[in-house]
Amino acid sequence: MKKIPRIAAIVLAVTLLLMSLAGCSAADGKTHLTFQIWDVAQRDGMQAICDAYTAQNPDVVIEVQVTSWNEYWTKLEAAAESNTMPDIFWMHTNQILYYSDFGMLADVTDLYDDVDPNFYSDHYSEISLSNAMGSDGRIYGVPKDKDNICLVYNKEMFDAAGVSYPDESWTWDDLTEASQKIYDTTGKYGYLAYADDQLGYWNFVYQAGGYILNEDKTQAGFTHPATQKAMKFYIGLQSNDWCPDQSYFAQTAPGVAFFSEAGSMFLEGNWNLRQEMLDYPNMVGKWDVAVLPKCPDPVSGDGRATISNGLCYSTAARGKNLELVKDVLKFFGSEEGQRIQGLSGAAVPAYDGLEETWISAFDQFDYDLNLGIVVDQFEYCVQSVNNASRPKWKSLVSDELIKIYSGQVDIDTGLANMQQMVDNASAVS
Repeated sequence: MKKIPRIAAIVLAVTLLLMSLAGCSAADGKTHLTFQIWDVAQRDGMQAICDAYTAQNPDVVIEVQVTSWNEYWTKLEAAAESNTMPDIFWMHTNQILYYSDFGMLADVTDLYDDVDPNFYSDHYSEISLSNAMGSDGRIYGVPKDKDNICLVYNKEMFDAAGVSYPDESWTWDDLTEASQKIYDTTGKYGYLAYADDQLGYWNFVYQAGGYILNEDKTQAGFTHPATQKAMKFYIGLQSNDWCPDQSYFAQTAPGVAFFSEAGSMFLEGNWNLRQEMLDYPNMVGKWDVAVLPKCPDPVSGDGRATISNGLCYSTAARGKNLELVKDVLKFFGSEEGQRIQGLSGAAVPAYDGLEETWISAFDQFDYDLNLGIVVDQFEYCVQSVNNASRPKWKSLVSDELIKIYSGQVDIDTGLANMQQMVDNASAVS
């Protein structure tokens, strides 16, 4: 038997690889599609939506593939360059402008026009739609979910210190006072003030009436009086004995510290709550969630805010099975598809009115978290901060923040530097 020439073998191997990645009609006569995600905890929920679609379309098979967050973006960028992107994939607000502005994502603005030209605006919030938009205002993904940030607290530590549980009346002052009392009584840390953006200082900035990016996303707000007020408060929390410094968090994430009962409070995204119930069964009944404490004296506004983000389902602009995949995305964004996601507990559906389906997924537990507060907070959510140049300034700002925490630069100088970093990057994006 003659051997296949080396160049022919390479071409054959590449062809087979592209076919497997792009989706193709297999020997069973069905069209096989790939669906790439990064969260193993949501695999079952995503598969349930796929199964519901294939039940109605038995000639289609959709395989859900999970990879780690970092590997996900490395692979997706390489696939985009070689035009071998998965048929369906999650798109994050951190990345959507990059991929859409370079023409890599299919425009799905008109996806529902045959059903209802107002479908998106009738069933999705402005924030959910903004999370799926490119710089041109077109929609490059069907909204998948929505989220916000809540305060997680240890009930036993509050009880031991004789402190009432956090509620809607809580302000920043209550947060610090409770932290001090818990530390004095139990020796445990109070609020774990981690130097994070979405799960940290961003919330406080918007509560104070400040902003990270202005409305047209061309300039930062780090030198705005309200932003400075919030940043000085949040960074200053580390000066208290009840708050670990950032070197501690470099070794121990706030969630790990909380669930090992080293601290009494931290900020968490609602998307992690169900998995934490599963991962820490010994803690069930010991903790609960509350709305974020408000700024007691905001420069503007009523002192309430919580950062909201959300993913969308996207597909490649030049995908081999583009029309079929658009039909799949159309189902994923329908009330039926979104309801399946909510009932699976994967995430709060982006589709308005289905928030309670996500809450119902917690019925498997004997203990009820106060999840109604997550729904309540959607009334005053602020869209997660992003612009096309964020990949250029995100790490610079984070590094400068750590320099402020460590005392390498004073806070006024550091905030001025952060302002310049964002403004310079945004001016050339």
